[in-house]
Amino acid sequence: MASGRPGDPGRDFVTVSAEDLDKQSFGRALTAAAKQTRRSRVLVFVHGFNNRFDEAVYRFAQIVHDSNAPAIPVLFSWPSRGEVRLIAYGSDRESATYSRDALEQLLDTLSLNPNVAEITVLAHSMGCAVTLEALRSKAMHSGKIGDKIKNVLLVAPDVSVDDFRTEIAQMGHRRPRIALFVSQDDQALKLSRTLAGGVQRMGDINANEEPYKTELARQGILVFDLTHLEGAAHSRAFEDITSVMGMIKQRLAAGQQLSSSGVLSADAAQ
Repeated sequence: MASGRPGDPGRDFVTVSAEDLDKQSFGRALTAAAKQTRRSRVLVFVHGFNNRFDEAVYRFAQIVHDSNAPAIPVLFSWPSRGEVRLIAYGSDRESATYSRDALEQLLDTLSLNPNVAEITVLAHSMGCAVTLEALRSKAMHSGKIGDKIKNVLLVAPDVSVDDFRTEIAQMGHRRPRIALFVSQDDQALKLSRTLAGGVQRMGDINANEEPYKTELARQGILVFDLTHLEGAAHSRAFEDITSVMGMIKQRLAAGQQLSSSGVLSADAAQ
């Protein structure tokens, strides 16, 4: 699409309308979408570091289009500065932390809607930290996360190993099915690790090594190793979403649900 020219809705992702909705209006819009599409599943996307609202909208539109996800798409956007600078990383980390309550409230709103039967949360990078915090908070406040939140997909999670362990433990046994998408060549996460004083990030672990292999198997967390896929490591799950969806479908076809243990590498999906 040429700069400064409007896109063609027949070929490009373009914004054709926008409307501010309060909580009640959002609920009515969600109900209308469920009835119009005859869908009861909702896919919530939580973007990562250096993603402004408009960028997150179009990335999510591409994800929904490429994956052909049979779900009502809902974007949760937290206030990222949209800059690749050290000061911006710290600012984004604070914004993400403060956004936990808002994500928790959104998940509550979706869960309370009688037209919604199942919720999947797809989170990327720093958005995984927001997601885990919101789920942990829900578990701590009410003793459970909720039966409708079925799956949580964490792509390139910019979350420390220790924080991940703590949050998973505090969610309890009645937590959603969790899948990790990791790349050992993720340079963005290696920089994040450096900024965090050398603390390992979950998004670039080698899940075949100990202690991760045993811990993740015991917790029933499924791991998809995307190291050998094409594209930029930090976002290759979205750039090659067809292969990633194929990996998931392969695992499900083998009778292994998203709560099954084990690692599926990109090579195994080719």
